[in-house]
Amino acid sequence: MLIRIDPTAARPIYEQVAASVRADIAAGRLAPGDRLPPAREVAAAVEINVHTVLRAYQQLRDEDLIDLRRGRGAIVSTSAAPLAELAQDIRALVGHAAQLGLSPTALAALVKEATP
Repeated sequence: MLIRIDPTAARPIYEQVAASVRADIAAGRLAPGDRLPPAREVAAAVEINVHTVLRAYQQLRDEDLIDLRRGRGAIVSTSAAPLAELAQDIRALVGHAAQLGLSPTALAALVKEATP
């Protein structure tokens, strides 16, 4: 797992950490039952405060993507599986749109129109 952050971005760092983990789940690089690295290791690796990582992990817990357990750490929850399935569906949709010659902007507009 590779946490990607941009300290110069306007987006808070804890949101960037959470988004990075979320992307790994969606891409299938993390699956239900996989253990996330301890917050201290992540903080040391990307040179941020451990509380920033913990806040990101708490956000992911609130989204029901990970379980936080004392002594066991952070584990990808079983409810995260649909996110990976959705990512596969999105990749298939993007591929189909490309075959039809539809631009990413046009596809995004179609998706936005379809949103209830």
